[in-house]
Amino acid sequence: MLRCLLLLLLLAPAAHGDPIYHVMRLHPNQDLRQTLIDFVKSHHIKAASIVTCVGSLKQAHLRMAGRPDVLTVEGPVEIVSLVGTLGESGVHLHASLANNQGPVVGGHLVEGAPVYTTAEIVLAELPGLEFQREPDPATGSNELIIKEKP
Repeated sequence: MLRCLLLLLLLAPAAHGDPIYHVMRLHPNQDLRQTLIDFVKSHHIKAASIVTCVGSLKQAHLRMAGRPDVLTVEGPVEIVSLVGTLGESGVHLHASLANNQGPVVGGHLVEGAPVYTTAEIVLAELPGLEFQREPDPATGSNELIIKEKP
Protein backbone atom coordinates (compact mmCIF):
# COMPACT_ATOMS: atom_id res chain seq x y z
CA MET A 1 0.00 0.00 0.00
CA LEU A 2 2.75 2.46 0.91
CA ARG A 3 4.54 1.66 -2.34
CA CYS A 4 1.41 2.56 -4.36
CA LEU A 5 0.93 5.78 -2.40
CA LEU A 6 4.55 6.74 -2.94
CA LEU A 7 4.17 6.21 -6.69
CA LEU A 8 1.03 8.37 -6.75
CA LEU A 9 2.85 11.16 -4.95
CA LEU A 10 5.78 10.86 -7.31
CA LEU A 11 3.51 11.37 -10.31
CA ALA A 12 1.64 14.38 -8.88
CA PRO A 13 1.36 17.04 -11.64
CA ALA A 14 2.40 19.89 -9.33
CA ALA A 15 5.81 18.32 -8.83
CA HIS A 16 6.50 17.42 -12.46
CA GLY A 17 4.43 19.69 -14.68
CA ASP A 18 1.37 18.92 -16.74
CA PRO A 19 1.50 16.19 -19.35
CA ILE A 20 2.25 17.16 -22.93
CA TYR A 21 -0.05 15.35 -25.34
CA HIS A 22 1.07 14.07 -28.72
CA VAL A 23 -1.63 12.97 -31.15
CA MET A 24 -0.83 10.96 -34.25
CA ARG A 25 -2.44 8.89 -36.94
CA LEU A 26 -0.57 5.98 -38.45
CA HIS A 27 -1.26 4.86 -42.00
CA PRO A 28 -1.46 1.43 -43.66
CA ASN A 29 1.72 -0.66 -43.38
CA GLN A 30 3.39 1.51 -40.71
CA ASP A 31 4.57 -0.72 -37.88
CA LEU A 32 2.74 0.29 -34.69
CA ARG A 33 5.51 -0.57 -32.23
CA GLN A 34 8.43 0.65 -34.34
CA THR A 35 6.69 3.93 -35.20
CA LEU A 36 6.16 4.64 -31.50
CA ILE A 37 9.81 3.83 -30.77
CA ASP A 38 10.96 6.12 -33.60
CA PHE A 39 8.63 8.93 -32.46
CA VAL A 40 9.86 8.81 -28.86
CA LYS A 41 13.49 8.80 -29.94
CA SER A 42 13.15 11.54 -32.55
CA HIS A 43 11.32 13.81 -30.08
CA HIS A 44 13.73 12.95 -27.21
CA ILE A 45 10.84 11.90 -24.97
CA LYS A 46 12.19 10.61 -21.66
CA ALA A 47 8.88 9.36 -20.19
CA ALA A 48 5.45 8.82 -21.72
CA SER A 49 2.36 6.67 -21.50
CA ILE A 50 -0.27 5.61 -24.02
CA VAL A 51 -3.55 7.43 -23.32
CA THR A 52 -5.54 5.72 -26.06
CA CYS A 53 -5.16 3.90 -29.35
CA VAL A 54 -7.83 2.73 -31.78
CA GLY A 55 -7.39 1.26 -35.21
CA SER A 56 -6.56 -2.01 -36.90
CA LEU A 57 -3.56 -4.20 -37.69
CA LYS A 58 -2.79 -6.61 -40.52
CA GLN A 59 -1.26 -8.94 -37.95
CA ALA A 60 0.52 -8.78 -34.63
CA HIS A 61 3.02 -10.76 -32.61
CA LEU A 62 2.31 -11.15 -28.91
CA ARG A 63 4.34 -12.75 -26.15
CA MET A 64 2.21 -14.26 -23.42
CA ALA A 65 2.97 -14.12 -19.70
CA GLY A 66 5.47 -16.75 -18.59
CA ARG A 67 6.13 -18.02 -22.11
CA PRO A 68 9.22 -17.43 -24.24
CA ASP A 69 7.47 -18.14 -27.58
CA VAL A 70 5.51 -15.57 -29.59
CA LEU A 71 1.93 -15.94 -30.81
CA THR A 72 1.24 -14.61 -34.30
CA VAL A 73 -2.23 -13.09 -34.52
CA GLU A 74 -3.40 -13.04 -38.13
CA GLY A 75 -5.60 -10.15 -39.12
CA PRO A 76 -7.09 -7.95 -39.86
CA VAL A 77 -7.70 -7.28 -36.15
CA GLU A 78 -9.16 -4.33 -34.29
CA ILE A 79 -7.01 -2.67 -31.64
CA VAL A 80 -9.27 -2.88 -28.59
CA SER A 81 -6.62 -1.38 -26.33
CA LEU A 82 -2.97 -0.47 -26.26
CA VAL A 83 -1.25 0.39 -23.00
CA GLY A 84 2.34 0.99 -22.12
CA THR A 85 5.25 3.04 -20.88
CA LEU A 86 7.67 4.62 -23.32
CA GLY A 87 11.00 6.39 -23.17
CA GLU A 88 14.17 6.78 -25.19
CA SER A 89 15.65 3.79 -23.37
CA GLY A 90 12.82 1.45 -24.38
CA VAL A 91 9.12 0.73 -24.55
CA HIS A 92 6.83 -1.77 -22.86
CA LEU A 93 3.55 -2.23 -24.72
CA HIS A 94 0.58 -4.55 -24.20
CA ALA A 95 -2.22 -4.89 -26.75
CA SER A 96 -5.69 -6.38 -26.78
CA LEU A 97 -6.84 -7.33 -30.27
CA ALA A 98 -10.20 -8.57 -31.58
CA ASN A 99 -10.64 -10.60 -34.75
CA ASN A 100 -13.59 -10.19 -37.12
CA GLN A 101 -15.65 -12.63 -35.05
CA GLY A 102 -15.14 -10.66 -31.82
CA PRO A 103 -12.89 -12.84 -29.62
CA VAL A 104 -10.06 -10.89 -28.01
CA VAL A 105 -6.47 -11.93 -27.39
CA GLY A 106 -3.89 -9.86 -25.59
CA GLY A 107 -0.27 -9.86 -24.59
CA HIS A 108 3.10 -8.13 -24.80
CA LEU A 109 3.39 -6.50 -28.24
CA VAL A 110 6.63 -7.37 -30.01
CA GLU A 111 7.99 -6.45 -33.45
CA GLY A 112 5.80 -6.90 -36.50
CA ALA A 113 2.46 -5.10 -36.15
CA PRO A 114 1.71 -3.35 -39.47
CA VAL A 115 -1.31 -1.05 -39.53
CA TYR A 116 -4.24 -2.28 -41.63
CA THR A 117 -6.34 0.88 -42.08
CA THR A 118 -5.34 3.34 -39.36
CA ALA A 119 -4.08 3.70 -35.81
CA GLU A 120 -5.11 6.83 -33.92
CA ILE A 121 -2.89 7.37 -30.90
CA VAL A 122 -2.76 9.84 -28.02
CA LEU A 123 0.51 9.77 -26.11
CA ALA A 124 1.08 11.65 -22.83
CA GLU A 125 4.63 12.87 -22.31
CA LEU A 126 5.47 13.17 -18.60
CA PRO A 127 7.84 16.10 -18.10
CA GLY A 128 10.02 15.93 -15.05
CA LEU A 129 10.35 12.15 -15.23
CA GLU A 130 12.67 9.81 -17.05
CA PHE A 131 11.91 6.15 -17.70
CA GLN A 132 14.92 3.90 -17.96
CA ARG A 133 15.12 0.15 -18.49
CA GLU A 134 17.65 -1.85 -16.52
CA PRO A 135 18.19 -5.59 -16.07
CA ASP A 136 16.39 -6.98 -13.03
CA PRO A 137 17.93 -10.21 -11.70
CA ALA A 138 14.60 -11.22 -10.13
CA THR A 139 12.74 -11.21 -13.47
CA GLY A 140 15.52 -11.66 -16.01
CA SER A 141 14.11 -8.74 -18.03
CA ASN A 142 14.87 -5.08 -18.48
CA GLU A 143 12.45 -3.43 -16.04
CA LEU A 144 11.24 0.11 -15.57
CA ILE A 145 13.25 2.51 -13.43
CA ILE A 146 11.52 5.85 -12.71
CA LYS A 147 13.79 8.83 -12.19
CA GLU A 148 13.10 12.48 -11.62
CA LYS A 149 14.64 14.80 -14.20
CA PRO A 150 16.81 17.54 -12.70
